[in-house]
Amino acid sequence: MTAAFPPSDDNAQRVRYLEDFVVGERWISAPTPVSAEEIIAFARANDPQPMHTDPEWAATGPFKGLIASGWQIAALSMRVFVQSGGYGRTPVVGMGIDELRWRKPVRAGDVLTVEREVTAVERSQSRPDQGTIRTQVTVRNQDGDAVMTLSTLGRVPARPDGGAAS
Repeated sequence: MTAAFPPSDDNAQRVRYLEDFVVGERWISAPTPVSAEEIIAFARANDPQPMHTDPEWAATGPFKGLIASGWQIAALSMRVFVQSGGYGRTPVVGMGIDELRWRKPVRAGDVLTVEREVTAVERSQSRPDQGTIRTQVTVRNQDGDAVMTLSTLGRVPARPDGGAAS
């Protein structure tokens, strides 16, 4: 099942419980452009290396131009997903990420699309009122090249009535 962002207003406003997520469910974000100004502002605040903050230095550096911090792309992937209502109003608690890889540099003018696929849904044995969702995240540029991949694990509430859909 694939859902493109933004989801319907109904989906973005509803609470999704553990039982509402299925393995194979996919979300694809709207294209999100990345500007030089955003790259520099994020880097100055969070990753002040010259390849991210100084276009003149970056032009002669190892990437031959300004590139976004990988942390910016990780944060962007979360922002577009949450803003698009992928989890609805569900309070998902992040438990961690695995296998974070920055595959290709992101440059000013790139347009990114975030894909998330549910790869596992598991009810907690010790706390059956909640469970975990694992997702595989791939961020692609306008050419379809993967620029970042990671796996996330989040905790979500189970349906209060024991699993019956409303």
